[in-house]
Amino acid sequence: MTNKEVRPSAPVPSGRSRRFMHLGRAVGEMAASAAADGISRLARGQRPQLSQLMLTPDNARRLAERLSKMRGAVMKIGQLMSMDGKDVLPPEFAHLLAGLRDGAHVMPLPQLAAVLEQEWGSGWESRFKRFSFNPIAAASIGQVHRAETHDGRTLAVKIQYPGVRDSIDSDIANVALLARLPGLVPGGWEPAPILERARQQLHEETDYVAEARSLMAYRELLGEHPLLSVPMLHTDLSTPRILVTDFAAGVSIDQLAQATYPQALRDRVAEALAELALRELFEFGLMQTDPNFANYLYDADSGRIALLDFGAAQVVPPALVEVLREMGRALRDQDRERVRTTAGSVGFIGERDSEAQTAGVVDLMLLCSEPLRHVGPYDFGHSDLFGRAYTGGRDQYMNNGFASAPPADIMLLQRKLAGVFMLAARLRARIDIGRLFAPYL
Repeated sequence: MTNKEVRPSAPVPSGRSRRFMHLGRAVGEMAASAAADGISRLARGQRPQLSQLMLTPDNARRLAERLSKMRGAVMKIGQLMSMDGKDVLPPEFAHLLAGLRDGAHVMPLPQLAAVLEQEWGSGWESRFKRFSFNPIAAASIGQVHRAETHDGRTLAVKIQYPGVRDSIDSDIANVALLARLPGLVPGGWEPAPILERARQQLHEETDYVAEARSLMAYRELLGEHPLLSVPMLHTDLSTPRILVTDFAAGVSIDQLAQATYPQALRDRVAEALAELALRELFEFGLMQTDPNFANYLYDADSGRIALLDFGAAQVVPPALVEVLREMGRALRDQDRERVRTTAGSVGFIGERDSEAQTAGVVDLMLLCSEPLRHVGPYDFGHSDLFGRAYTGGRDQYMNNGFASAPPADIMLLQRKLAGVFMLAARLRARIDIGRLFAPYL
């Protein structure tokens, strides 16, 4: 388990009105800062836009601090914005929000003790040889502690924040309401899809019983692997609000981007995770759809990668697998008509979409599948594909729009595959994507 940044203790606020007050306070602080900055600029003869005044580094710090204290759905939204916000949010704003992927305010000890006693009963301490009350990681829905049992097991104990599951829908409603304020989000950016995606994902991630089932299923499907592993679940200690697994040592996989790690290692790791994503889709029928880099821990001592967090695992029905297989063949062959047909089957294109909208979606899909058609290893480190895809998507949005939003399950699968490519780019890896796809197409 990686040592993420953890911040000073702060109780998790509960209740819709109290959480709305926290969020509203953040917006009020941002608006006050924007007003003061706007008056100052007007005095200097400038005419700044409201979005320029709201989306500043200082306001990003204020917002990130509030979200990290609230945890839950609002913090998850910040995480999604930081991961998906490349070239949408200003760079400084996206960078500061990215800190939400690495740490949250932790529960104060009395609140933590109350959760542990509620889940494990009084005298729970006797079950452990050691239990560290200082969390080794804290994120949007829970924090992780290291523990040792009397029988020699070293464990990672993931403890859900109190009230987080019950607050999801109200959090999303609060954020949707505040997102209508002018200047709070960039012009032309539609927050509804990411809010709905966050809502669905949070409900899945806070169901620790379902996550335990997914973890065990995934571990069995993966089997013995020379590079990848899934920590074992400990059912005797797990509850609906506590998930206990083997402790996994290591650093977040994106740390391999540092110059101290050789190219061959970065290539091998990125290829293994890209191949795993294809196995998830075409063999397992079960995909872990959260591509957060912290869900992959690299242990330099063993040279292995631990796969974490199966709260967002999604079953992929066989019929959908076959449509996606045909879509892969069509993209490989650059067959526009077959791409159009399969894209319509999964919801990327709607029946009432105009010809211009349809053509734009097909163009984007063919562009994004460039690595699939490349002969030999594709150099993600020197590719400008992400920039071209963003420009193409922006132009499509500005000129023709996107009439149809794909179903949520397709969006999550798409996000996972995009996340793997993003990791390959971060690691500056070289992968033969066509060779990896070939057995499945």
